[in-house]
Amino acid sequence: MVSRVKDERAPELQGFREVQRLAYACAEAVAARLKPGVTEREAARMQREWLRERGVRDWFHLPFAWFGDRTAFAGFKVPLQFFPTDRRLEPGMPFILDMAPVYKGFTADIGYSGCLGLHPLHDRLLADLEAHRALILSEVRERRPLREIYEDVERLMIRQGYANRHRAYPFGVIAHKVDRVAERRWSPHVFGFGTQSLKGLLSDAVHGHRDGWSPLWSPYRFSDHPPQPGLWAVEPHLGFRGTGAKFEEILVVTDSRDPEQSAFWLDDDLPHVRRWAEERVAA
Repeated sequence: MVSRVKDERAPELQGFREVQRLAYACAEAVAARLKPGVTEREAARMQREWLRERGVRDWFHLPFAWFGDRTAFAGFKVPLQFFPTDRRLEPGMPFILDMAPVYKGFTADIGYSGCLGLHPLHDRLLADLEAHRALILSEVRERRPLREIYEDVERLMIRQGYANRHRAYPFGVIAHKVDRVAERRWSPHVFGFGTQSLKGLLSDAVHGHRDGWSPLWSPYRFSDHPPQPGLWAVEPHLGFRGTGAKFEEILVVTDSRDPEQSAFWLDDDLPHVRRWAEERVAA
């Protein structure tokens, strides 16, 4: 599926890039509409409606929204706690919008961190995420085992003074594979996840188990293998007490022997990447 070389015109990659940009455009549009009193459920519905108005009919998972200390998954013990609640947004409160639409058969899974007003700690978390993006790319290009890369990311978080909050996700994943999804006129979802996408992930899990790899990038033994060629939705998630921040975007892994072509971020024109560039210019 993935080209052996980075080719901006490759139709496969362009399809994924288009849906990822659509999802981030949704996040920015919804973030601009958030105001005190809006609930997580309302923010999730705003994401669904915005994307459906633009042709999205299927999902890897339906949109999430987390406000306040829920951005750091404070007290999360069971999967149901990830779903949107009636928590209301307040001035100065951080938020995360997370959505995974399927558009024209292509999948994206993105995470957008913001804050309703000034929050210096949140700004620091967002700035410190840049080092994780660079570390992940560098070590994937070195073909380090996914489990080792995960551990290195966690060590960097600890040196920065943060807690690893993606450990709270099911299986502690920092990433998972994404792929094409067959388009259907009616695409049901189960517990917020699209059935077509789940079938694809399950198929990858079956084939991967047979061949010695997993479509889930975790701290456990089943991720103790080099990066598998394909597209990975990667989401390092920092937490400090009651504040959390993350990004999530697609990393492309190929079988090229050229290090620069062996792995690359699908798109460098994303909100968090632009923010870091603007901060460097301002500094």
